[in-house]
Amino acid sequence: MSSVTVARTRPSVPEDLLVGLRRARDRVDRDYAQPLDLDELAAVAGLSKYHFLRCFARTYGRTPHAHLTERRIERAQDLLRSTNLTVTEVCGLVGYASLGSFSSRFRQLVGSSPSEYQARWALTGAPRIPGCFVLMHGLSDRADRAIPE
Repeated sequence: MSSVTVARTRPSVPEDLLVGLRRARDRVDRDYAQPLDLDELAAVAGLSKYHFLRCFARTYGRTPHAHLTERRIERAQDLLRSTNLTVTEVCGLVGYASLGSFSSRFRQLVGSSPSEYQARWALTGAPRIPGCFVLMHGLSDRADRAIPE
């Protein structure tokens, strides 16, 4: 007697919803430093908030909040590696109001505190961009934010 394993897969999200889900994910990627809530993101996708939450998680494998958190921490890593901003300044720039929340979430996802991470990169990384430049001009490589010569 052979044992057959049947893989259960969740039903996929209808294709007509994918455009709205992508639009909401792009909004998170672009506006990660702004306060974003589930109602706002669901409206961008054109769905009710609970349906949006289920579809987003099914499509991307994580909730919108988890995606936002990961995006913020990724951006914080970039800033800690490449600038001489303090951890407190980075915390505010990536959308956290609480340094404690930022630090604990950073440690949870990265495995070290923001200060330890920054110190490790200070020893081995490239020269840092002055914080005053970042605060005035940002780190965007978009043409519309480029600094005139």
